[in-house]
Amino acid sequence: MHVRAPVLIPDSAAFTTMAVKWVKHWNEHLFSFAVERPASFRFRSGEFVMLGLPGLPGDDGTPGKPVMRAYSIASPSWAEELEFLSIKVAEGPLTGRLQAVKPGDQLYLGKKPTGTLVLDALLGGKRLFMLSTGTGLAPFLSVARDPEVYDRFEQVVIVHGVRRVDDLAWRDMLTAQLADDPLVADQALLQFHYLPAVTREQFHTMGRITTLIEDGRLFDAPVVGERRFDPETDRVMLCGSTEMIRETAGMLEAAGLVEGSNANPGQFVIERAFVG
Repeated sequence: MHVRAPVLIPDSAAFTTMAVKWVKHWNEHLFSFAVERPASFRFRSGEFVMLGLPGLPGDDGTPGKPVMRAYSIASPSWAEELEFLSIKVAEGPLTGRLQAVKPGDQLYLGKKPTGTLVLDALLGGKRLFMLSTGTGLAPFLSVARDPEVYDRFEQVVIVHGVRRVDDLAWRDMLTAQLADDPLVADQALLQFHYLPAVTREQFHTMGRITTLIEDGRLFDAPVVGERRFDPETDRVMLCGSTEMIRETAGMLEAAGLVEGSNANPGQFVIERAFVG
């Protein structure tokens, strides 16, 4: 998952209040939304930030403390708004209410983005694979629209694994190789590749990410390189279900890739804030 369990923020020093700009419901359990970006807000593509709503009033009528969660920022670092991708959980302390927001509603936005799904945490290479399941796609939407990624890597690949076809959020944009993006469209046409995969419905690519790695279909996307992970040239980012991350990280380590961090760049990275 790309969201953490809700936490309570004791005061407003850590967040500001921003208006919702738009909301898009992909299906009955997945939606995207964007908030205004504060002029002073800076982040690296791929980072996450705390996001939330006021807490519900107590039985005595006193205001509840804000309920916040960590959400990956789906917009690139140059964007004028901050996009997010979320699941809908009917009884969720935050998402149960967040899914009902409309343009103009106010949300709390943390002031200190952070994370390891960033280019700074990776060594240089030739191919970058961003492997995601579900809402784990969000940080890679950010990274894939950052011009720096195309300067650092010859091939940039997003793999998005989901259960159902209508869970493939942003599919049209990704299939079109970011053709409408004002900064990376020309480079993405030559360097960007998108591989959607579905596990529970008929689709042209079916199977779990680990299966795509094992049978080589993952490596059909980039136009150059080996049909396996090469520690010398391949770099990998992982975000999604705990099971996918655990199994895929094991496969990467077996292939000789070493996990990196902001302090010690490596050959693959995991956003451990979202791993249980």
